Amino acid sequence: MRTMLFTAVTLLAAAAGPAFADNYVVDPAHTSVTFKVSHLGLSWTHGRFNEASGAFSIDPANPAKTTFSFAIKADSIDTGNTKRDDHLRSPDFFNVKQYPAITFQSSSVQPAQDGYEVTGNLTLHGVTKPVTLTLVGGRTAEFPAGVQRTGYSTELVLTRSEFGMDKMTEAIGDKVFISISFEGTKK
Repeated sequence: MRTMLFTAVTLLAAAAGPAFADNYVVDPAHTSVTFKVSHLGLSWTHGRFNEASGAFSIDPANPAKTTFSFAIKADSIDTGNTKRDDHLRSPDFFNVKQYPAITFQSSSVQPAQDGYEVTGNLTLHGVTKPVTLTLVGGRTAEFPAGVQRTGYSTELVLTRSEFGMDKMTEAIGDKVFISISFEGTKK
């Protein structure tokens, strides 16, 4: 009887899945935050943020406990034009001295096809708004040997004036198209 009880408890525990979440730190060397915005309705200005960090926790047994947090250093903006980048860092746009970071913190996570549907708070230019991201990915790999990693990507469109960045909307598009791709290494 004890053997049957032990076997039943062991099988139930195994079926329940892992007891702990997998915790990851965003790998800045394998993270990309890029954007494009219309210039006069004639062409696209492309740019990127060169410094991003974050952490996430994946709980396969209870996806609702999965969390994502991400931070972008606002003054790391890079469009390949020093004069334009300095203007973007100024109070006319990102005002990086007053608002040095762009942050995202998840508040709910649901499994979705090929990844997760992640709702959370995005803070940009001192304004916090709820956003929902569709993160695609989640495959794992070991590289280098002994280091487990996973990665996700997402695309979103933000209306910059909704975050108080309303200068020059007649010349520079109000809609900003953003692509984020990141890998994390397991702690």
